[in-house]
Amino acid sequence: MGSTAQELERRLGVRAIDDPAILRLYSREPSGLEGDAMAVVFPESVEDLSRIAAYAYKREIYLYPQGSSSDLVGGAVPERRGLIVSMERMNRILGISLGDTIVDTQPGVRLGDLNIVLAEKGYMFPVDPGSVSIATVGGAINSGAGGLRGAKYGVMRDWVLGLTIVLPDSEGTVLRIGCRTLKCRQGYDLVRLIVGSEGTLALVGEATLRITPLPENVVTGLGFYEDLVSLAETVVRIKESGVQPLVMEFMDEKTARIAASVVGSRIPVEGHMLLVGIDVNHEATDRYAEWLEKVMREMGAKSVYIAKTTREAEEKRLYEIRRNLFPAQVAKALRERRGASRIMAYMEDISVPPTKVPEAVVKLRELEERLGLETFLGGHIGDGNLHPAVAYVEGQPGIGERVEEWYMEVMRIAVELGGTVSSEHGIGKLKKDALKMELEARGSAKALDIMKGIKRVFDPKGILNPGKVVDPE
Repeated sequence: MGSTAQELERRLGVRAIDDPAILRLYSREPSGLEGDAMAVVFPESVEDLSRIAAYAYKREIYLYPQGSSSDLVGGAVPERRGLIVSMERMNRILGISLGDTIVDTQPGVRLGDLNIVLAEKGYMFPVDPGSVSIATVGGAINSGAGGLRGAKYGVMRDWVLGLTIVLPDSEGTVLRIGCRTLKCRQGYDLVRLIVGSEGTLALVGEATLRITPLPENVVTGLGFYEDLVSLAETVVRIKESGVQPLVMEFMDEKTARIAASVVGSRIPVEGHMLLVGIDVNHEATDRYAEWLEKVMREMGAKSVYIAKTTREAEEKRLYEIRRNLFPAQVAKALRERRGASRIMAYMEDISVPPTKVPEAVVKLRELEERLGLETFLGGHIGDGNLHPAVAYVEGQPGIGERVEEWYMEVMRIAVELGGTVSSEHGIGKLKKDALKMELEARGSAKALDIMKGIKRVFDPKGILNPGKVVDPE
């Protein structure tokens, strides 16, 4: 153990590591981005976080709160040399109240583990990002995560009732904000300000989350369409019928074919793919299954696969292609890898009005052709959230510049169609210029100055996750 870790353990009373090999593991993201840290510290309580915050404030040491580091926009990468504050030891579920429909938890609890415990009681926490098996409560709070069930249940800000946070000041001040009730008025909504702030305002020590009963049953339909207009019109038809699906996902034909090939899917891809899941009671299962298949076929689906239960959907592997959007992209890049070249992956996170999805797809494919970058395309069509993605092997001539242009142009397309540059992944370090572009397009550039002012109030020395979202002047 080096001197830095020994000093931190002596002064803070928490586990610390400064081994270079381990530091590198904690300093990188799945996208391939990585930074540099002086040590990783492992708090186990709010009191530990308070000591760390006060220590860092007095010595002006940068702090980088981290969950499982599954971020994709550079939000968890240490931009400047400092301390990574890993929440992995703050992994306890503190209490569950079914009567109040809440769960109290530390930030290091993985969402997948939380739902295993809740499922035993017939409940769930509905926010389910693609990395749900490893994503943590704290990471989901900081990023404002969403997921496949967003069409019905929304995103993280809709499910966080209260937080215990630690401020980066001389005392490591602990604040308990929000409530344990659904209705709560405490002046300005500080809870929603923290949710999605990407660790730039405070350290999250504990959370009170809403929970909801598990669906009694889920009917699933998987359909393939010759054109995206028919697919999008199916989405509109379902919504206008008064049905609010649990899941509404899509992949365009090219992407679905590649993903199906990579995972060895038994389902033939015969066009653009639409996946719909509707939660129902058992008595209504047959009626909704027949209705869903009828709607999909009437709207132009060439082939339709129906499952009347979650188990049947898993047995038929109806979710398999959609779940492998990102893994398939990386797997294809790995096949093209040469020598020790590093794989870089960029998954975008734009939203457009759902009725604009076909137009967005056309523009994205035109961009792909112009820049010569093979683009994977899928997303949460129920709320218009698209995840175009590219992966490449470092070292190819001019590839970095083309990818940077692609990244910004994707977001420009979203803004031009009345959408947004970031839906559930956050701003991080990669989307700061795009955030400025979006706000300027809305005539709201002043909002950036307000955000900078908020950052200065919470973090006057700018030590929390610097270089992310906005930088105070």
